[in-house]
Amino acid sequence: MTEIIHSFLNLKQYCESEQYKGWDPYDGLNSKIFNALPLKKWNVARLVWIQGFKRSPINFRKLLLVPKQYNSKGLALFLSGYCNLYHVAKQGDTTFGDEKAIKQAIVSLANLLLQRSDKNQSGACWGYNFDWQARLIFLFPKETPTIVATSFCVDALLKAYEITNDNRYLDCAKSAANFVINDLNRTPIEKGFLFSYSPLKGNDTVINASLLGAKILSQVYAYTKEDQLKELARTTIDACCALQSKDGSWVYGLMEVQSWIDSFHTGYNLDAIQTYQDITGDESFSHHLELGLEYYLQAFFMPDGTPKYYHNATYPIDIHCPGQLFVTLAKTKTFSQNKDLAQKVMQWTIEHMQDDKGYFYYQLKKGVSSKISYMRWSNAFMFNAMSNYLKEVS
Repeated sequence: MTEIIHSFLNLKQYCESEQYKGWDPYDGLNSKIFNALPLKKWNVARLVWIQGFKRSPINFRKLLLVPKQYNSKGLALFLSGYCNLYHVAKQGDTTFGDEKAIKQAIVSLANLLLQRSDKNQSGACWGYNFDWQARLIFLFPKETPTIVATSFCVDALLKAYEITNDNRYLDCAKSAANFVINDLNRTPIEKGFLFSYSPLKGNDTVINASLLGAKILSQVYAYTKEDQLKELARTTIDACCALQSKDGSWVYGLMEVQSWIDSFHTGYNLDAIQTYQDITGDESFSHHLELGLEYYLQAFFMPDGTPKYYHNATYPIDIHCPGQLFVTLAKTKTFSQNKDLAQKVMQWTIEHMQDDKGYFYYQLKKGVSSKISYMRWSNAFMFNAMSNYLKEVS
């Protein structure tokens, strides 16, 4: 346990020293060099440029003038993490800071999220701080609101509200339900519909995105008790559970190029369904939860604690793969019965994926790995993940 505490404190110190700003695997199009070239108008060039940055084990961002910036989802992950640390401190353990200091961090991060919310949609929503070219199919301009980023922000603001009683955080989070209901596209399927990834056309059938939309509606329902929110959440969860395979797995999405089965998006699915069940008391999907969790634990983690990315392949080992485990076990209230696995995965991750400077690596590969420090993808994600672990064992 001492090793894990030391690891987290090193991560915390690193992130605070960087003031939560950093680079991202997908931020290549923020390059001032690229934006000065006519290539920026060509989708093939944009895709190649992004993938080059993402896949390269060498970080060219300083050279090509990609600035370190805030990312809203990253800020939300840090905020959720500090909320977990607040509860640890409230129990008398001030290893990670006292209540006052942690509360100051909570207020600062929550206020940043309020400032960064998109004011041009039906309700509060958030996007990413970079243009995103997805294959050659569609382009999401920077700060295009997405259901994934918005879900993490809503979750964090509600946690902050429960600690601070600041109604601004509650009101902002509640308004996100209007974004889900009014601004997202819906794709009908045999049982219900799927919410789209964003208001823009082009990524409309991603299962975890739709379930995160249901998670937002469920969380807002907890405060408003509006039946419409519960029914919409239930309808899309029903659709997503109908898409679950008999072995408990889910493909990422319904497009032909989205047919993979991976670790952390499965965790997102379980978290969203569990949230709905906890808030509404509707246990209609409990079998899907149990089946999905059993598959998740068996398919994506090896006996020695090595996490896997895909159900049928270990590499690349993405930092999200171990990190999501601690969040999912906490959410599904199964941490205690899987404590040995959690400890093995945590120790493996610290040993293999944390730098001496405190930050975590992006991916390990069979060949040359990417050990670049990414603030949202790696460090914020592990900050929240480790805080869940520490809260569970405190």
